[in-house]
Amino acid sequence: MIVGILKEIKVEENRVCMTPSGVEVMKGNGHQVLVEAGAGVGSGFSDEDYLQAGAEISPSAADVYARAEMVMHVKEPQPNEFPMIREGQIVFTYFHFAAGEELTKAMIERKAVCVTYETITNPDGSLPLLTPMSEVAGRMAAQEGAKYLERAQGGRGILMGGVPGVAPATVVVIGGGVVGTHAARMACGLGAKVYLLDMDLDRLRHLSETMPKNCFPLMSSPATVRELVKEADMVIGAVLVHGAKAPKLVTREMLKTMKTGAVLVDVAIDQGGCFETSKATTHTDPIYIVDGVVHYCVANMPGAVPLTSTMALTNATLPYAVKLANKGWKQAALDDVGIRDGLNVVSGQVCYAGVADAFNLNYVPVDDLLK
Repeated sequence: MIVGILKEIKVEENRVCMTPSGVEVMKGNGHQVLVEAGAGVGSGFSDEDYLQAGAEISPSAADVYARAEMVMHVKEPQPNEFPMIREGQIVFTYFHFAAGEELTKAMIERKAVCVTYETITNPDGSLPLLTPMSEVAGRMAAQEGAKYLERAQGGRGILMGGVPGVAPATVVVIGGGVVGTHAARMACGLGAKVYLLDMDLDRLRHLSETMPKNCFPLMSSPATVRELVKEADMVIGAVLVHGAKAPKLVTREMLKTMKTGAVLVDVAIDQGGCFETSKATTHTDPIYIVDGVVHYCVANMPGAVPLTSTMALTNATLPYAVKLANKGWKQAALDDVGIRDGLNVVSGQVCYAGVADAFNLNYVPVDDLLK
């Protein structure tokens, strides 16, 4: 199969979807790899690095789209790329369809085979291709939140860990999954007092046993969130509903009860955000203030640390890329339930319920498309 590695064009996205070592593995499996010129520069990989790994350097995205049977990205295709996508072409990337109606309808129109990183599953229901970026984003959430608590950045002027005789910051993390756990660990490591909320009692038991002593796992409820945000210096939104829009857990009314200079970090912004006042921002212009509360809602947080992120992403995506290239999308999906779960839009049909529900579109079970 001819596999295309595209340069990211979303604002301030410096990751690339495959490292040169990943290209070498694809070549070892008998596939031709086209890498768009300059695709790896933001992550520290030169065109020469890819050439030495066996790739062919392609002069443009148009050339990659025209020749490749499967194209790979990190972020979703941008509007200027839509016309380049061919019917039946496999597009393997983070799509987050439920947060993008224009994108969803464009992929339906192009009749592409859209395999989404974020809904591929493991047998235990975990999300192996979302996990590495969730780990990065979770750790960054606490790191960025700590920065924006500084007075010069618009925050309250609080040091996360305090000092002897002065109380540390209070951090509320909503969601005890991968993002939330990593965010809480990082905040705990900085010395903050951390409340970690989740709705799964078994998960809370596990967190109670494994998290640091300055982390307090609590059952999440609207009442609990409403009370904790009043005392919070920082709130990190880390709630994910697989393939669907994130629920709005902190309302505008709750925001009005928060301290001036408190910080909200919405890691769920790719899925629409879990704060009512959230809107996507960029690394260049990462924050805005509503009712005196600083909002950090950067939609591609791991893009700020592209070398770490690219290596972690390739480690996770490469085995699936190899399966798709070796077998073709249909046979790969028949053989691997995880890949089947990754199919969201196929040949003009929406085959993921969360996406269909988000925009009131017709839903076709994926098994019907694999017959």
